[in-house]
Amino acid sequence: MFSKKGKPAVAAPAPIPTLSGSENWSIPRGLIVLLGIAATVVAVGGMKVFGGILGPVFLALVLTIAVQPIQDWSQRRGWPKWVGMLGSLVTVYLILLGLAASLIVSTAQLATILPQYSEEMTNLLNEGRDKLADFGVSTEQIQSTLSSIDLTKVVGVLESGLEGLLGILSDLVFILALLLFMAFDGMSIRSRLHVLAEQRPEISYALSTFAAGTRKYLVVSTVFGLIVAVLDGGALWLMGIQLPVLWALLSFITNYIPNIGFVIGVIPPALLGLLQGGPWLMLWVIVVYSVINFVIQSIIQPKFVGDAVGLSVTMTFLSLVFWSWVLGALGALLAIPLSLLVKAVLLDIDPATRWADILISGPRDMPKEKPEEPEKPKIPAESEPNGGPDQTSK
Repeated sequence: MFSKKGKPAVAAPAPIPTLSGSENWSIPRGLIVLLGIAATVVAVGGMKVFGGILGPVFLALVLTIAVQPIQDWSQRRGWPKWVGMLGSLVTVYLILLGLAASLIVSTAQLATILPQYSEEMTNLLNEGRDKLADFGVSTEQIQSTLSSIDLTKVVGVLESGLEGLLGILSDLVFILALLLFMAFDGMSIRSRLHVLAEQRPEISYALSTFAAGTRKYLVVSTVFGLIVAVLDGGALWLMGIQLPVLWALLSFITNYIPNIGFVIGVIPPALLGLLQGGPWLMLWVIVVYSVINFVIQSIIQPKFVGDAVGLSVTMTFLSLVFWSWVLGALGALLAIPLSLLVKAVLLDIDPATRWADILISGPRDMPKEKPEEPEKPKIPAESEPNGGPDQTSK
């Protein structure tokens, strides 16, 4: 293009792009991160304040998920829905009431037998005082150290620990009522999820993943907990430790506490072994417990738990610490299901964030490389005298 005088026309400068209203008010990414952290702190603080309600509610939800297959099985057989609801409700009621009754009776037995070992405790303290004196520890230091040790305090520690387990079931009436209402809702949960899958498939996927992972975790932990309880209880019975059924039940319950459940379960029988037979019997209890629980809980079980829940060992331990701080003893027992729920709500619900599963999940098998195919032998082309291919022209 040329102007009237024959000179080339100069192109007009391009207009400066202006931001639209939405872009002018866009929030910087750093501020979004800070707002997310602040919202997380507020949410965690609220959960800690209302932990007395959230804990029993989530326990009822987990138990409902655990027995939901009974209702599904009943409906697949064409039975009335109330039959499956009644079967699942009776099952979970029997589990809760059986655990509560066993803990109450065993705790009463423990409170009865421990005062019988007051003389043994006094002898152990005297022996400890003599050993410390042989190592050159002054009498004043020995007295200040051993004066705080008393059988009544030891009994109080053991009883408070068991009462902590009983405290989980202290809201038993509230939990039983919640289970009743959730069992009624469970009769129509499949149809609701079907409708949800049509309208909001990502939400349905996240909730289904949480329910399936929780159910697998409960199955794996229950099976290995029963194995550990039988072996620990049998070993304690052979060693003559009193109340082996109580300690076996304690091993079964603490098996749901990841990573440190074994340590919690071995302390009471080891102390009782010290009172019954001295340090050697206590050492044997610790050794037997360590061998049984290390092989089962540290070598075999983590493989199945990791495959079932999709959480790494580090995330499992952090979940235990965090939920124990938020919800107390009940948070320790439900640390894995709680983490699965958070994972479902924050990660699995959005395809754009599911990549984070790779970072928080357990070890994955590397994809197998395809075997290399052997190279096909090259067939030399017929050459012309000048080295070029023999071409023919049309």
